Amino acid sequence: MNISFFGMFRLRTKPASRNRMLRRSFLWGSGSLAAALSLSPGLAIGGPVAEIAMAGRPDGSKVWFDPYGVLIAPGQTVRWTNHDKANSHTATAYAPENDDHPRRIPEGAKPFNSDYLLPGESFEVTLEIPGVYDYFCIPHEMSGMVGRIIVAKPGETDFKDYPRGDLDDMVINGFPSIADILARGSVQVKE
Repeated sequence: MNISFFGMFRLRTKPASRNRMLRRSFLWGSGSLAAALSLSPGLAIGGPVAEIAMAGRPDGSKVWFDPYGVLIAPGQTVRWTNHDKANSHTATAYAPENDDHPRRIPEGAKPFNSDYLLPGESFEVTLEIPGVYDYFCIPHEMSGMVGRIIVAKPGETDFKDYPRGDLDDMVINGFPSIADILARGSVQVKE
């Protein structure tokens, strides 16, 4: 194949061989498959670190954790990273030690609190005790910025929800159901 660029020079190329084309197609397809698997919500359990983004609209009118429901294995680490350029956020466990909130983490589990994270900052915690961990963002709790983590051994599904009357309905309605998290592995925000 000859290509001329304004008569200045001529570029000569040969068509790619069939094997070369197949190799490129294979590599392209393999990369796409790897990318798709890395985004699969069912892969949250057992991975080294479960990532949760703190996000929001640029005008600050809506804020959220994404995913806001995650299934992990005992001993797995969860990392929250603030990707919201307009706000600071916290990842704070529901527990009396955290501003006298109701306990919505398993008995014996240590409450966590990230303190305020500026854009780009991260916080992580390793959760050992199986059960349901509900958490919130201190300045945005009443805006529904809440999340739920289920720590479970493979096949473990007998988890009870917390009472509805211990938090405002606006907050309660922000949690994904235990059944959804167990079925999907991760519950994403539909923005």
